[in-house]
Amino acid sequence: MRYHLSTPPAIVAGALSARAQPVISAPGGLLLRPWSARDAAVFLAAYSDPEIRHWHTRRPASEEQVREWFDHYREAWARETGAHWAVTRDGGEVLGRVALGGLNLDDGVAGCAYWVLPAARGAGVASRALTAMSGWALGEAGFHRLQLDHSTRNDASCRVAAQCGFRLEGTKRSDAVHSDGRHDMHLHARIRTDGPA
Repeated sequence: MRYHLSTPPAIVAGALSARAQPVISAPGGLLLRPWSARDAAVFLAAYSDPEIRHWHTRRPASEEQVREWFDHYREAWARETGAHWAVTRDGGEVLGRVALGGLNLDDGVAGCAYWVLPAARGAGVASRALTAMSGWALGEAGFHRLQLDHSTRNDASCRVAAQCGFRLEGTKRSDAVHSDGRHDMHLHARIRTDGPA
């Protein structure tokens, strides 16, 4: 659909996809890199974890489907609709996932998502990865606002959001379905003028 804006876009179309999706460093030897076909087995295994299954009702059924998801992730970057990273230890061992979705280049707004594998939990992996991705998105990429939501019952995700400078803005009633039914969701956001986390 074509339309004309009465204000200039926050991010000019093509500005992101003109470059390769960045590899982003985070403290403690973390490296955020695009997903690779070699990650399919660990990505699929992540969704056998009860916590990840509980909070993420959409999950892949096979390594072949994971590779299809990875193809979709590459297409999303090319279309400037999303960006998905493997959170790794120095580019190798996968520890988790962090992503931007729902990219609105006109307004400079995007949503954030993340999960961490059980063996890597409790070490600040999610907060370091989210902070690094947010710094890139609100800085070099040119976004103005990042937002995320999580179940009001997901205390761990709420702590990550707060640690990363995402302020709680409110509660969306009965907004999402998890494995045990509908949940109220907390909405958090971080804007460029909030400064570093």
